[in-house]
Amino acid sequence: MSLVSLKTELRQELKLTPQLLQSMEILQMNSQELLEYLGKISEENPLVEQEDNADLRSAYEELRQKASWIDGGVYGPTFSHEGHDLPERGRADRETESLEAFLCDQLDRKRLPKSLLALSKYIANMVDEDGYLDAGDLDGLLDLKIPQTLIHQALEMVQSLEPAGVGARSLSECLLLQLARRDNVSPAVLDIAARFLPELGRKHYGPICRELGLTTEEVQAAEKVIASLEPHPGRAFQPAEPTVYVRPDIFIVELDGELKAILNEYYLPRVSINDYYTRLLKESGEQETKAYLQQKMQQAKWLLNSLERRGSTLRRCAEAILEAQRPFFAGNTPELAPMSLVSLAEYLELHPSTVSRTTHGKYLQCRQGTYPLRYFFNRAVGSGPSRQAIKQKLLALIRDEDPKHPLSDQTLCQLLSSGGVEVSRRTIAKYRMELGIGSSTARKR
Repeated sequence: MSLVSLKTELRQELKLTPQLLQSMEILQMNSQELLEYLGKISEENPLVEQEDNADLRSAYEELRQKASWIDGGVYGPTFSHEGHDLPERGRADRETESLEAFLCDQLDRKRLPKSLLALSKYIANMVDEDGYLDAGDLDGLLDLKIPQTLIHQALEMVQSLEPAGVGARSLSECLLLQLARRDNVSPAVLDIAARFLPELGRKHYGPICRELGLTTEEVQAAEKVIASLEPHPGRAFQPAEPTVYVRPDIFIVELDGELKAILNEYYLPRVSINDYYTRLLKESGEQETKAYLQQKMQQAKWLLNSLERRGSTLRRCAEAILEAQRPFFAGNTPELAPMSLVSLAEYLELHPSTVSRTTHGKYLQCRQGTYPLRYFFNRAVGSGPSRQAIKQKLLALIRDEDPKHPLSDQTLCQLLSSGGVEVSRRTIAKYRMELGIGSSTARKR
């Protein structure tokens, strides 16, 4: 005989409905993503209506008169008044201005024998985007039964072209090709470029001095010459990275003597529910039409609620950040007070995931510059100041050091300790590397 046990269990479950997912998605969008999303929704949902908000545009211009440093990206730099993309200024045809095309054009002007011209062009097309050749590719030409003498002539021809250093098979060869075109280059510079680049990169002057019989000053003088060369001769022909325009989501502005957090909603259209379809929903007797419009009405109302929630939550977060970092925004200090995402969530009585979504990918512009919102989250180191504050102190110490006798990590540690900031030498080294600052040996001049 089997016994069946009955047990009552109370459990909380969060069901993510499409509406809730939409609300969370909108909360996480930055200003540019939100603008694109509204355009997409208005195309899909006939009840969602967008209008150009002239009043907000006027308010934006008025705000800019009070704070001329504001650039909220209301009018994008690459859009015409009709909203169509304009061509980027200075944009070139990359096919005709590629490195390969530039090299082949020079070869065509040299009136070379046909066989040498053809092979030189073949080698020119093997050059990578940095201007280098793979030695293995040249070895492969021997397998094609091409005479080694002709290969050598073609390689020399390519390496004689502009930009200087093109066609090199190594960094050392690239630098030597450039030095060969300069006058009065000392033998020491040539020797170092040929044999001691790894040691030079690590600032290990001792082995170079001993091997070449030079003083440290002579090695450092050679280092300056080598540093003036171009290690990537093809760089000028590489496609430029597209300019990324950041539209701030929040402004911190001083108005009437008081700092205020203002949402950058000046670029957004006014979103409302279309009156015609609202009447049609009430008057239509067709069940299919009525069901469709009811669904779209529900989506439109959820959209408006989600937009309101996003604006309200973002404004509360901005005001809390302003309050916590008021000395920074007032210009009294470059250092941030300790503040974590969790502490902000507790202060606002919100779930940390809500604050995380609200601050994700969004930017704040103030008189000091434009920052990601998450820049202002700085955990304290122990019971002391924030990480960012310690990095600022570290930068100040290194900026004021004697370049002939730079401060070691241990000395920096002791100086910070005397100022009431207790951090380990390992932490100093970590922060220094995060700031892109070399060791005391690398900084020595």
